[in-house]
Amino acid sequence: MSKPRSLALPSGTRAYPLETPRGRFAVLDCEPFGTRLGTALLLPGFTGSKEDFLALLEPLARAGYRAVAVDGRGQHESPGPRGASGYAPRTLAEDAVAQATALGDGPVHLVGHSFGGLVARAAVRLAPRSFASLTLLASGPGHVGPEQRARIRLLRAALPVLPPAVVWAATRWLDSRDPAYEPDTEEVAEFLRRRWFNTRPGQLIAAGRQLRTEPDRTEQIAALPVPLHVAYGDEEMVWTVEELAALARDTGAHHTVIPGAGHSPNVTHAEGLAGALTEFWAGGRVGCR
Repeated sequence: MSKPRSLALPSGTRAYPLETPRGRFAVLDCEPFGTRLGTALLLPGFTGSKEDFLALLEPLARAGYRAVAVDGRGQHESPGPRGASGYAPRTLAEDAVAQATALGDGPVHLVGHSFGGLVARAAVRLAPRSFASLTLLASGPGHVGPEQRARIRLLRAALPVLPPAVVWAATRWLDSRDPAYEPDTEEVAEFLRRRWFNTRPGQLIAAGRQLRTEPDRTEQIAALPVPLHVAYGDEEMVWTVEELAALARDTGAHHTVIPGAGHSPNVTHAEGLAGALTEFWAGGRVGCR
């Protein structure tokens, strides 16, 4: 789970519901400070939301890019159905295509973090002309590793039978056992709690199932007809760095490794990540290796 360190909206950022033919999606939309060079659509990961990209919005805007972070169907402030059947991979991919179209800027640069990367690559496969490029951020070729699969299995088993408050408390306790755990501010802790209770259990169950069972999609990713970027921190732990390096190599992708970053460079290393993204979008080949 990505945890924003601050909830302050960057200068020039609007929060509003983006209207699409597939429904409303809550977004944070940050306009560039000068001439617009392009638009980026940012898709969050499992248990995440648009706020996971708050630290990234302003650096992208300073570089000349409109940056739009979105709550997917059933995530936080975007409505969604109760049941897990309403969150099929194709459904979420069609949502991302509709979001890109509704922004009205032509093909957009698509960035998918973690589970959002699974949605993003399916969206590009479905409608490649809607996207100028694809960045898979801390998002691997197939299912997550054994430790994450076990944790997701427990969550998926608990959600249908236990009160949400009990599952939330257990999740927070597990987080606190992580050696890298850092206590949240009161404001962030309250936001995380609100996000958890806003997110539809069906969305969590469906996303968790896909993260546990997704087959290796390297061949399909390599065949996507858009510029491809694989980016991750050198302390990534949801997928192994070896898996992610192999994905970059086998797809011929632009490859960025961010020193000192874990699973959420969008939170912890936003400036370096923004530099890598804009370098890639501009056609450069220099990452943060």
